[in-house]
Amino acid sequence: MKRLNRTVALGALLALFTAMTPALADGVAYVNKGLVGVGRIPASQKDKFGETFGSGSGMSIDAKSWARGGASYKGSLWLLPDRGYNVVGTTDYRPRLNTIAIELTPTAPGAAPAAGQEQTGVKATLADTMLLTDDKGADATGLDPLNGVREAAGDMPILPQADNGKLSLDDEAIVRLPDGTMFISDEYGPNIYRFSAEGRLMSATQPPAALVPMRHGKPNFASDNPGPGAAEPDPKDPETGRQNNQGLEGMSMTPDGKFLIAVLQSAARQDGGDSGSTRQNTRALVYDAADLAHLKLAHEYVVPLPVFKDAKGKTKVAAQSEIVALSDKSFLMLARDSGNGQGLKGDESLYRKIEIVDLSAATDIANGPFDAADKPVAPKGVLDPSVTPAKLTSFIDINDKRELGRFGLHNGAPNDKDNLSEKWEAMSLVSVLDPKLPDDYFLFVANDNDFLTQDGFQVGAPYKAEDGADVDTTFLVYQVTLPGLSGNSLAAN
Repeated sequence: MKRLNRTVALGALLALFTAMTPALADGVAYVNKGLVGVGRIPASQKDKFGETFGSGSGMSIDAKSWARGGASYKGSLWLLPDRGYNVVGTTDYRPRLNTIAIELTPTAPGAAPAAGQEQTGVKATLADTMLLTDDKGADATGLDPLNGVREAAGDMPILPQADNGKLSLDDEAIVRLPDGTMFISDEYGPNIYRFSAEGRLMSATQPPAALVPMRHGKPNFASDNPGPGAAEPDPKDPETGRQNNQGLEGMSMTPDGKFLIAVLQSAARQDGGDSGSTRQNTRALVYDAADLAHLKLAHEYVVPLPVFKDAKGKTKVAAQSEIVALSDKSFLMLARDSGNGQGLKGDESLYRKIEIVDLSAATDIANGPFDAADKPVAPKGVLDPSVTPAKLTSFIDINDKRELGRFGLHNGAPNDKDNLSEKWEAMSLVSVLDPKLPDDYFLFVANDNDFLTQDGFQVGAPYKAEDGADVDTTFLVYQVTLPGLSGNSLAAN
């Protein structure tokens, strides 16, 4: 028994040592202390409108509410679902924002939770739901804007519009500001929207022309996910601009509140985004946020997405799913594969990692020739030799079997409720509130469960996800050391 105990203890120490090996990026030592908490919201959860709650496409922790009481923490966060349950096409789902009450009782880094308590360290409770509307206060929709373009008016640029006349939104990331207003990025535009604290559209920022989807020489925001009875767009894919369903997936405010960073999920069509193997060179847009109503593009960089080999040895690109800004020159980036996880036929993910992206030596291409649709920065996926891309450093491997195992989770078979689901798309930081560890933070990561449940209800009708899928919204919490942030405010993240 003593030998067994020593073996377990040595295993825990080895796991802690491995997890705490610093990642060096631009001379800064970032430390992942490992997974410290897991929790769930059931897949069958309904919001106050009686519709299936959904998931985490974007997350923003309310730092002002965050408080410590002994070994536990309480606070709230905002969780953003995307365009609704749309396995067979998009629906007239009303975009919304959920408020979640959070209680965290973290496990010490490297330690094992008590038996039976592996996934109870995070208690997440749906507290409220708010609808997002257009600038007139009218309902928006998740329907694919097949051929619809709302004309520019006043300060508002052209916007995606569904056939029913509603503003089309496919929300992906959120930044909640201290005054209660919020920035939300979307896939269709791909645009950055600013909403009031009550959820009403206030302003919109269109990206450079290189990212605006074009068909037949005109802006066309369709994503090839037509609603009931609707035809597919012509052509299926944009000729230039963001690829279908590959919009501004990640967005975050810098800790000092001066800059807003938004990142395209993968390369624009003309930059190699017309192929799964050449879509590596995506773009990070850095906006000056001095005037919240009129964001100004200050910097722009090429970010090389990670590549990996699939089970057949083919080169694949891990798409960007979310970011957390550390400064105007660096951010954390979650990148992952697709098609594998709980609720899908494929069971084992080959790539789910959080990278540190360093922009300090990258070429700034903002407001230059590459911002035009006819000047690719990476034709056929080959980066222009005049451009130096950002540098990536691996930080957290979400698929780490040892870390997952401590909390009763796994990656791969059996493809049950404890296998990680496919889409991990939400991240946010908050302090551990320990004066002895001023640079330590909890990094919350959540999945987008695609509303997969056997007890679903949306847009006036019940539904059951295919193949018996019942995927919870799950939270993973890591403790990390991020030097240099303690002097800044994280209230806007």
